[in-house]
Amino acid sequence: MRRCAWSLLRLPGRVFRYGGAAASRLPAAASSSAAGGNGDGSSSRAPDTSLFVPVPLKPAGDAAEEDVGAELTQPLDKGEVLKTLNKFYKRKEIQRLGTENGLDARLFHQAFISFRKYIMESSSVSADLHIILNDICCGAGKSICLLGHVDDLFPFFLRHAKQIFPMLDCMDDLRKISDLRLPPNWYPDARAIQRKIVFHAGPTNSGKTYHAIQRFLSAKSGIYCGPLKLLAHEIFQKSNNANVPCDLVTGEERVYASEDARQAPHIACTIEMCSTNTPYEVAVIDEIQMIRDPARGWAWTRALLGLCAEEIHVCGEAAAIDLVTELMYTTGEEVDVRNYKRLTPLTVLDYALESLDNLQPGDCIVCFSKNDIYSVSRQIEARGLECAVIYGSLPPGTKLEQAKKFNDPNDPCKILVATDAVGMGLNLCVKRIIFNSIVKPTINEKGEKEIDSITTSQALQIAGRAGRYGSSFKHGEVTTMHREDLAQLKEILSEPVRPLKAAGLHPTPEQIEMFAYHLPDATLSNLIDIFVSLSQVDGLYFVCNIDDFKFLADMIQHIPLNLRSRYVFCTAPLNRKEPFVCTTLLKFARQFSRNEPLTFDWLCRHTKWPLAAPKNIKELVHLEAVHDVFDLYLWLSYRFMDMFPDAALVRDIQKKLDDIIQVGVCNITKLIRVSQSAAGPGTAEVVSEGSPFSRTKRDPRAVSDHLGAKSAEALSIAVEVPAERTKNLKSYRSVMRQGDLRSHGHGSLANRLLREGLITQEMLRQLESEWQDQHKNGRYGLGSKRDDQNSSKETGKKKK
Repeated sequence: MRRCAWSLLRLPGRVFRYGGAAASRLPAAASSSAAGGNGDGSSSRAPDTSLFVPVPLKPAGDAAEEDVGAELTQPLDKGEVLKTLNKFYKRKEIQRLGTENGLDARLFHQAFISFRKYIMESSSVSADLHIILNDICCGAGKSICLLGHVDDLFPFFLRHAKQIFPMLDCMDDLRKISDLRLPPNWYPDARAIQRKIVFHAGPTNSGKTYHAIQRFLSAKSGIYCGPLKLLAHEIFQKSNNANVPCDLVTGEERVYASEDARQAPHIACTIEMCSTNTPYEVAVIDEIQMIRDPARGWAWTRALLGLCAEEIHVCGEAAAIDLVTELMYTTGEEVDVRNYKRLTPLTVLDYALESLDNLQPGDCIVCFSKNDIYSVSRQIEARGLECAVIYGSLPPGTKLEQAKKFNDPNDPCKILVATDAVGMGLNLCVKRIIFNSIVKPTINEKGEKEIDSITTSQALQIAGRAGRYGSSFKHGEVTTMHREDLAQLKEILSEPVRPLKAAGLHPTPEQIEMFAYHLPDATLSNLIDIFVSLSQVDGLYFVCNIDDFKFLADMIQHIPLNLRSRYVFCTAPLNRKEPFVCTTLLKFARQFSRNEPLTFDWLCRHTKWPLAAPKNIKELVHLEAVHDVFDLYLWLSYRFMDMFPDAALVRDIQKKLDDIIQVGVCNITKLIRVSQSAAGPGTAEVVSEGSPFSRTKRDPRAVSDHLGAKSAEALSIAVEVPAERTKNLKSYRSVMRQGDLRSHGHGSLANRLLREGLITQEMLRQLESEWQDQHKNGRYGLGSKRDDQNSSKETGKKKK
């Protein structure tokens, strides 16, 4: 009876033993998948199994029906079962079979732990598994019929492994979905026509974009795709002023040229918003070199490959010509390259500014952190000069007003202090660009923070803003604030821009939905990780950084949303370093999940609108965050109109908030002074004229903000430290002595302090000089307890 029942219940993938070895009749597809094939006979890299999160499988409870296995055999001895399972785990043949079926050492171990726990904690197991376990425990494996051997557990183990790791059963499908080797095929409408590609190549201020826009304006229909809302808005205005009806489309709004809201034949949009389904006569893709951007490059790739236009006019650096040509070769389209030269001369000066007393009308000081912006602007106004301020997190309206103030010949404001946000999107009458520093915090392709010298491309983009064609300054100049930076800046500017090697890609919502169909229990963050792990790209592409996406996915994972809505929330454009904005997104998602519309009143309560003018830097930073929240609301209202119904009202109060922020920025020096007073004496005094400006040591609480974080706590402490440089030197003298400065500052400690802005080159040289003088005079000789043994042994040696 028992043997008969077993023969009926036996799995088709039964494992047989031959001379101690194990072989399995497993489906061919499973074997192919496990072997690393992708279904078409080509090989692919092994997946990163550390990303495979096991699906929890609860032990079986008391079944309503009778325990068939126990009735056919006898209740299991859990002690013997545990011994059997451990014996099963240790068998080399079983581990080899696991590898052949996609279970590497990590997955095999995790699957076994889960399998063992499931059996040991279940009050009853399936009849077939119960019978085989009973056979093994009772010693039936020793019989000549070969029933009940420990290897016979493998089909049950594999079945359990595929339940907790469902990706094992569909690896071929997942690889096909994540195959990104032929992006041109994603856009059949564009492939159905023969497009003309024109590349307008040249440096900043060469007229390349002008020529492309002229063709845009003369066409019957067209689309302009730019990297910034400011650029899209500029083309929108320029087109309508030229009596060419043009709509404006950004992530937050659509503005129609006609009063009856009819779609105009021309559209100016941010590049993420361009349609790849609408046909146009002419399309303009601006700043094409951003196709290499680690975060946004995918948008330029999508526009270049997917825009359905008879003519595609691409504008940007000559460094992108080869890459664009290769990409178009894969679509069968030729590229007509038109080169442009700069319209006005640009000179790199042979001297640095060195002192703010040497500022002239039309000067623009470029900083790479908001803290430096605060520091520089205060020191300028302490000299009785008025300056405009522009940085990335300011609202577009405020940037435009500050630019207008600086450009106005009748305005007393003749100096501009800005971040590299001036590199594009604003028309400025700048005579001289002054780099406050040539070191900039960046994010690499892996999402890691780096602090390094600016690239040639970045330096040219920023320096090129000087001497704009058509402005009052016909000749541009560029220099540095500090003498020691000038030689390096000249070297950077003289180097050729490295040709672009690859274009960015990003998983589409459709691809993620197909992934989710196969892995319904995986989180969105985990789906993205597995997608990138399995994705295949050829040498012309790379997968863009997805850290921000994953951050938002993890943040809202606990909120019940359908996949498409979740994906939209995770692509929201926000700075994850802004706690208030992130918290608001979380509240938006929670309210959305309850199917409760987010009304104007709800938003006002959350943001405590109306808001007063800022009294200090911390309040100004908060107002900027509230403006970002309004932007976020408008962005979501464009995608979920019924759930975010009050876009018009929010747009109205956003304009009012823009005016309030403008007041704060105009009084930024006063805000800094108030913030410093609140932070306590000695925290932020004006730097003395003799000290190296802007290279002063930062308060440790603000150092972390150098990477661009908008922490209100860090920013509320204005950026400078005690004015007397001797105080800084005393603070670091003991540290530097331990680091041994005999190598002219090339040691790791010195480099780290320089990179973090804790000391300057000038301070370093003075420390070295003092160190040598002290050793010459025997001040810290062998008898001094203040000196270390290594230093005392080196007394009297000079650096060459």
